[in-house]
Amino acid sequence: MPTPLLFDISGGELIIVLLFVLIFFGSKGVPDMARTMGRMMRQVRDAGSEVQREIHKGANEVRRSVAEHQRELRSAVEEPLPAPQEHVDTEGKTGP
Repeated sequence: MPTPLLFDISGGELIIVLLFVLIFFGSKGVPDMARTMGRMMRQVRDAGSEVQREIHKGANEVRRSVAEHQRELRSAVEEPLPAPQEHVDTEGKTGP
């Protein structure tokens, strides 16, 4: 049994499909159609790359935000609490 080439289409089936394309579009239409298909594939690939870049950009922003929050939390935890100061009332009494 022949191995499938693309989308479970064997070599013989691919030749039949190409013959139908040639019959329906003619020898002048096939290059234009192939050019159009190439442009569409490039646009889809570029759009996919753009989506991937946006996802990476968003993930990097989240990582930076998390790292900043972690630094703030560490500095708050490691910072010693100020000692309570005694204050003097107007009457001269000291207290906490």
